[in-house]
Amino acid sequence: MTRRTGVFLYIILLALCFPHSFSAAENTTPSGIPIDDLEEFVDDYVEEYIGDTVAGASIIAIKDNQIVLSKGYGYADVENQIPMDPEATVLEWGSITKLFVWVSAMQLAEQGKLDLKEDIRTYLPEGFLAKLNYDDPITILNLMHHNAGFEDNIFDLLFDSPEHLVSLEEVLKTAEPEQVFKPGEVVAYSNYSTSLAAYIIEEITGQPFYEYVEEHIFEELEMNHSTMHLPMEDNQEMEFQKGKGYFPGENGGFIESQPFYISMYPSGGINGTATDLAKFAQALMLPDSENTSLFLENETLSELLTTSYAPEEGVPGLAHGFWEYDGEYRGLTHSGNTVAYSSNMQIVPEDNFAIIILTNQADEIDLLFGLTDKLVGRGDQTVQENLPLTSEIEGSYLSARRTYNGFMNLYAYLAPLHVKPINNNEIELNLAGFKATYTQTNPYVYKLKSGDDVFIPSNVMYFHENDGEIMQISTTYADYLPMDKNKPFLYISLGVFIWCVVYFLINPFILFVQAILQKRRKKKILMVTKWNWILTLSGTALAVNIVVLIIRMLNKPMRIYSDLLPHFIGNYVFSVTSFISVVVIIVLWRKNQLSKGRKIGYLLTCVSSILFIACLIIWQMYS
Repeated sequence: MTRRTGVFLYIILLALCFPHSFSAAENTTPSGIPIDDLEEFVDDYVEEYIGDTVAGASIIAIKDNQIVLSKGYGYADVENQIPMDPEATVLEWGSITKLFVWVSAMQLAEQGKLDLKEDIRTYLPEGFLAKLNYDDPITILNLMHHNAGFEDNIFDLLFDSPEHLVSLEEVLKTAEPEQVFKPGEVVAYSNYSTSLAAYIIEEITGQPFYEYVEEHIFEELEMNHSTMHLPMEDNQEMEFQKGKGYFPGENGGFIESQPFYISMYPSGGINGTATDLAKFAQALMLPDSENTSLFLENETLSELLTTSYAPEEGVPGLAHGFWEYDGEYRGLTHSGNTVAYSSNMQIVPEDNFAIIILTNQADEIDLLFGLTDKLVGRGDQTVQENLPLTSEIEGSYLSARRTYNGFMNLYAYLAPLHVKPINNNEIELNLAGFKATYTQTNPYVYKLKSGDDVFIPSNVMYFHENDGEIMQISTTYADYLPMDKNKPFLYISLGVFIWCVVYFLINPFILFVQAILQKRRKKKILMVTKWNWILTLSGTALAVNIVVLIIRMLNKPMRIYSDLLPHFIGNYVFSVTSFISVVVIIVLWRKNQLSKGRKIGYLLTCVSSILFIACLIIWQMYS
């Protein structure tokens, strides 16, 4: 009895001192869920969402290089009741596609054909990038880390017709964004950076990027039910197996999405099955006894998964394009979204575990992040003593991943990140109505305590402090920078804009009534009155043009730039006409005897027109 008791106590001691080793021996997920209970756990979790907020999902879990769960939930085709099948249902992977760019880059680096630290202009045609504002070199590592300094650009990214598709080279030229940050300073998730890296691979290999991936990754891993070659209609077999994409409808229903097409396909163009993506995940977590089929040497795979960028020691960063995740063990992850599909893949090499979730639902988060979080767990939440006051970081911040040039810059100000202290060690974050509580564990390092699932990918935030001032916030996918416009300015701008739009939409009816009365009284119409009419109608046309532009963008944000060009030309024409009218009215003002009421009316129209144009200039509504 004494010997048995001693052995039992020894096992308990091991479990307490080395919980990771103990749980691994028990064959569990990183969070501690027994593999034998995994299917039941997942079934119970997804039941709340499938058929309600999610049309369908394919879910695969891998443990010790073996698939321990592969199951479809819901429907690939709601109308025809076709069930989701991980082995057969083809879905859009979205930005998980980017990982294939980075693996390809590492393959070429291993062969000595690509230097990750070399200026990318070495590999590009002369003058290929025309909007660089810094002389500092941009490297492949900068592209991998999304810190090359590019602003975000949503135009010419997605199309509703294949006729708009152009070559990768052409779309990179026409949709080139402005470089707004010095390379290496700010992380801002960039589709352009990834597609630019893929084009460099094309230049080095002399073959289309999709062909390179087919030959060096898909064929190597026998991913026979996936393609990067678009449009999908060219592959009838895969098109037939593709699950339909959905938007959330009213009363829990689903609205089928129309097909969309992407010229920057290396950033999000792969269509494939969950089983094929699982093969990719398995290839990234090979046992030490096996040789990798992705690279010539296993050391290259190890390098790929090694941290290559971190904002601060101990804070998750990137591993050559893979986002690090602070789970029970270090995770490497990437999610993806297209117009009506969303996905997530996370590997946990230290525990030989992976979870893959593909859905045919737009902007899904509860399964992608909520379920993943339950399976991989959270990192150490131990709190240090004598930490900085939370009041130091209070404020409003804007995502660095945004448009800085053109009217789309306005969108960032509609949903800033608000940080508010709760107590000496906790803060509340509010982003577009989503809320979460974070706890400070180390100086200026905050970890997610509770809140909406949308915050799970950024479960660790690091606040960069300099002399008591927060310079930026490091989070997954994009840094945040302090708000560059104060609230009074924003409220005044909004008030002026609303006033001008309402004024110029109503004023023509008032002038029309005045014109009828004037005609009945047989009064002569003065020249200044005619110009006031021109000014009013120009302002009305400007207001209508802006309102229509806003409605069109809200209805379908992803557009080709040429589709909106008539609006910008209209803004110029109507603004110039308004300016000329104001000048003429001022000149004619003293030459005509006007009643006090008319003077007030004309003055109000002139001032409103000037304020309207000033507002449009400030918010860059001319491009």
